[in-house]
Amino acid sequence: MKRKAGQDRSITANWRPATLAIRGGTARSEYGETSEALFLTSGYSYDKAADAAARFAGEQEGMTYSRLQNPTVEMLEHRIALLEGAEACRTMATGMAAMTAALLCQLQTGDHVVAGRAAFGSCRWLTDTLLPKFGIQTTIVDARDPQAFLDAARAETKLFFFETPANPTMDIVDLRAVCDIARERGIKTVVDNAFATPALQRPMEFGADITAYSATKMMDGQGRVLAGAVCGSEDFILNTLLPFTRNTGPNLSPFNAWVVLKGLETLDLRIRRQSESAVTVGRFLEARVPRILHPGLPSHPQHELAMSQMDACGPIFALEVEGREQAHALLDALALVDISNNIGDSRSLITHPASTTHYGVAEEKRIEMGVTEGLLRLNVGLEDPRDLIDDLDQALTAAGL
Repeated sequence: MKRKAGQDRSITANWRPATLAIRGGTARSEYGETSEALFLTSGYSYDKAADAAARFAGEQEGMTYSRLQNPTVEMLEHRIALLEGAEACRTMATGMAAMTAALLCQLQTGDHVVAGRAAFGSCRWLTDTLLPKFGIQTTIVDARDPQAFLDAARAETKLFFFETPANPTMDIVDLRAVCDIARERGIKTVVDNAFATPALQRPMEFGADITAYSATKMMDGQGRVLAGAVCGSEDFILNTLLPFTRNTGPNLSPFNAWVVLKGLETLDLRIRRQSESAVTVGRFLEARVPRILHPGLPSHPQHELAMSQMDACGPIFALEVEGREQAHALLDALALVDISNNIGDSRSLITHPASTTHYGVAEEKRIEMGVTEGLLRLNVGLEDPRDLIDDLDQALTAAGL
C-alpha cells in the first residue's frame, strides 16, 4: 500500500485534530480508494522464500501475520497516534486488553504501582487482584491529591496509573503535577483517557508517558464494536509493548479497526456537541437531585482544573439519589434514555454502577471510591437535550424527586 501524499510528520504536524481524525494515517492501495480499505486477511504471501526469512528477521519491510500487522489496523494506529501527539500506537481487542497490556508489559515481580482509587471496576481488579498475583505490590491513593502519589512512591515504584476524569465519580487528576512527580523519580505514568479521548484532552502535553483507551467508547461512538489502544514513544511501543502483545495476542480485528476509523471521522463533531448537551442537562439536574458530579459545571470541586486541561467537559457525568431503590425507580421510569452499562455512545445511556460496572468490587472498596448505592452515571447522547430533560424530569418525578 502507498501512504497518501502528505502523510509524513512534517505535513501532519500542522493539521488540527478535526482534520487528523478524518485524514491522519490514510494509506491507499493501487486502486486509489477514498474510504479506507478493509483487509480481512490472517496472513500474507511472499514472492520468494528468502523474502519470508528477511521479513521475519526485520531486514525487509512488509507484513507477516495479522497478529502483528494489518493494513487496516495500521491505519487506525497511525491515526490515533497523530491525534494523541504520540510517536506510536498499538491497538487491542478491547479497552481492558489495552489497560492490561500497558501495565503487564513493563512490570515484574517486586515492582510497585501507585494507582488512583476512583477507577472502572475492571481496572481496580487489575490493581487489586491481578498484579498482586504476580508479586507486584499496589498502593491505592486519592488521585485528586498529587501529594498522595509522592507520599506513596517507593524506590521500587515503576508506574503511576490513573483515570481522569475517573469512572464513574468524575474525579479529576492534576496531570501536570502528577506527571512531574513521576518524571522526577523515573516513574512511568499510564493515563486512562477514555472519557475525554484525545479530541478533548491529550495527557502527553502535560508530561504523561503512556495513554490507554477503550476505543469502544467515544472513538467508535455508536455502540458497534469493542476496541482498545495504547499510545507512547516509539521505543516503548516497539520494544516493550509489542513483544508482549505479539506473544499474548490481544490484537484488534481488521473489521473492528475499520469501524473505529469510520467513528473517528465524526469524533470531533460528536464529542463537542455531546459536551454542550451534557452541560445543559447537568444544569437541569443540579436543581433536582441531591448531588451531581459534572466537571463542566462550576459546582464540581475541580471544575477549574478540569477546564484547564480539557477542551470541553465530555458527555459523561454522575448524579446521586437516595439509595439503590430510588436509583432503580428512576431508571425504570425512563422512556427515552436507555439503561445500559456502556458509555460514549451517540445515544443517551444511564447505568447504576454499584450493581453493574462495579458489581465485582467489594462493598468497602466501592464506598472508598465514592460509588454509592445511589450513584448513577449518565452518558448524554446526540438527541435534542430538551427531549432528554423532559424524559429525566418525568422519571425523577416518578422516583419521588
